[in-house]
Amino acid sequence: MSTHTDAVGAGAGPCPLMPTYGPPPVMFVRGEGCWLWDRSDNRYLDFLSGIAVVSLGHAHPKVAEAVAEQARTLCHVSNLYATEPQMHVARTIDRLVGGPPGQVFFANSGAESNECAIKLARKWAGHGRHTVISAGRSFHGRTLATLHATGQAEKHEAFQPLPEGFRHVPWDDIAEIEKAIDDTAAAVLLEPIQGEGGINVPSGGYLGAVRELCDDRGLLFMLDEVQTGLARTGRWFAHHHDGVEPDVVTMAKALGNGMPIGACWARAEVAAAFKPGDHATTFGGQPLAASAAKATLEVMEELDLPARAAAAGETMRAAVEALDGVAGVRGRGLLLGVELAGDRPASEVVAAGMAAGLLLGTAGATSLRIAPPLIIGEDEIAHGVAVLQRVLAP
Repeated sequence: MSTHTDAVGAGAGPCPLMPTYGPPPVMFVRGEGCWLWDRSDNRYLDFLSGIAVVSLGHAHPKVAEAVAEQARTLCHVSNLYATEPQMHVARTIDRLVGGPPGQVFFANSGAESNECAIKLARKWAGHGRHTVISAGRSFHGRTLATLHATGQAEKHEAFQPLPEGFRHVPWDDIAEIEKAIDDTAAAVLLEPIQGEGGINVPSGGYLGAVRELCDDRGLLFMLDEVQTGLARTGRWFAHHHDGVEPDVVTMAKALGNGMPIGACWARAEVAAAFKPGDHATTFGGQPLAASAAKATLEVMEELDLPARAAAAGETMRAAVEALDGVAGVRGRGLLLGVELAGDRPASEVVAAGMAAGLLLGTAGATSLRIAPPLIIGEDEIAHGVAVLQRVLAP
């Protein structure tokens, strides 16, 4: 097995970055399509795509040209004024979400998009109704509010006391959501497929039942599509698999193909709860990021990327399920969780994969996350699966 090594900071003193991600194992200097190169010109096949971000692959020429042209034209004016890329992307998002007409707030990340959703739920519900119900093992961000919305208690302890107004229930259990609703409840916030929590797909009918319950009890039904949205699961949004119409949808990651941009979409009558001054961000939807998003969405539609992700996902799933050392595969499209046999640590396989030139992620202690660029071809899938098989060999 060939070994890729590129010691970051060797001979350069301590790493200047805060230790929030641990020591970076490699420094990448360029990318193209599904491939990355480090400083030593070692090549890596990217089965993680920046954590489900670069769905069009690295350095997509149309996105790069859009950003370059926008940088030469207009970079920032603030949200006191409108720009063409911002308006174009908002209208496109509204069309792709489908269902009743809606409006968009632009942010810079998924966590910020979820912050917007949480504030909107409180404003819409009115004083006294402030509780957001979310699921165990969910992940919604790292700000104090979205951290508490995240259903992973081990992430909470170091940052107590967290903001009040969040309640967690077991995943995929409609009866537990119903029991959690009281006079303070404003909304239910769920991932249509849990990402960081393990690539957990709900049972058929679960999201529809949550929709009905929210209607019956007067709550907002909010879906966090930050990781699942924009073609990743084989539909434009993962909730389209279930035929439900949420009140609020958040997104980020793939929206700018690497440029930092997020969005919170809400039905028009829900969005109307916000008044000028209720929420804001200096850089949200600024022309540089919005131009990247505009180009990204245009290419996604030109390529019919949901269909490509669905087909490639079937190929990937079948190939990985056949590997020795794999106990099972779950997920949809090209968002797959690979359960390892024998309780093998996923972090060990990720490290071995990187050494062999394959980038993977984790989705729990014994699960791998596979989320490659959605443009990945059959030859690249075959190459990556072959590397994975060597890595999994005893």
